[in-house]
Amino acid sequence: MAPRITLRQLATFAAIAEHGNVTQAAAAIALSQSAASQALQELERTLQTRLFDRSGKRLALNDNGRALYPKACALLDQGAELEALFQQAPVQLSLGASRSIGGYLLPQVMAGFLAELPDSRLQLQVANSREILAALCEFRLDVAFIEAPIQHPQVQLLPWVEDELLLVAAPGHPLATAGVLDSGALAAARWILREAGSGTRVTFEQQLLPRLGSLEAPLEVSNAEAIKHLVAKGIGISCLSRRVVAGELARGELVALAHTLGPLRRTFFRALHIDKYPTAGLRRFLDFADGWASVNRG
Repeated sequence: MAPRITLRQLATFAAIAEHGNVTQAAAAIALSQSAASQALQELERTLQTRLFDRSGKRLALNDNGRALYPKACALLDQGAELEALFQQAPVQLSLGASRSIGGYLLPQVMAGFLAELPDSRLQLQVANSREILAALCEFRLDVAFIEAPIQHPQVQLLPWVEDELLLVAAPGHPLATAGVLDSGALAAARWILREAGSGTRVTFEQQLLPRLGSLEAPLEVSNAEAIKHLVAKGIGISCLSRRVVAGELARGELVALAHTLGPLRRTFFRALHIDKYPTAGLRRFLDFADGWASVNRG
């Protein structure tokens, strides 16, 4: 028996799910409002269930719709891949990255990938790890790269790159010339830290904070560049990726503090939604990113 569900119906359903409104969804997929409404009605009639809760003109996915949405997106991706099978279509991907990765690592990956496939179109969203995972779970991203192993039932995490964290200060800071620092000296210092929810902050709280005990209220800054400027001015000390401060260390603008707390290492992760269909373009980008990681180990 031939399937009665069409890609047009699924495309209409996905567009309505994303826009929450039939009129806007119809415009997005170049259908008339009546054609979009009819396509949704046919799909719900075929499945014998409602897919949306309706409040006036606003439509929100119900439990049935949420179950169908990732599978519909996967089928639509496969349909697009079939259409491009005999065309040299450029890769089009929406990438997400937490701030350290998005500011310092992923642009290098993107540049290398675009050198091989210059017609590809890559969009990059940069935010902290929790915000990036939220976007991935809403299918607004094809793949994400995050600094913290934040567990989510809809997300598959795979190790990507190893990273080292350093405690840094300005060359003129009192701790810069104090020798090997113990936990007491570090706990008494003024700290400038990334915001809660960032991968760097999660690593700091998991690996370092238990050995320091309580800190005076740290200055929280959501941008690594701003943190580096504040530390370089002698305002306080911080904990940042070696990759993030490599330039400042080389120029003598910052120094790495010696301490008794041992090495601070972490893993950056590649994140995919468990229901995400891996198109040929996505697979090619992931292979390239993994190859880049094998060459650029922390």
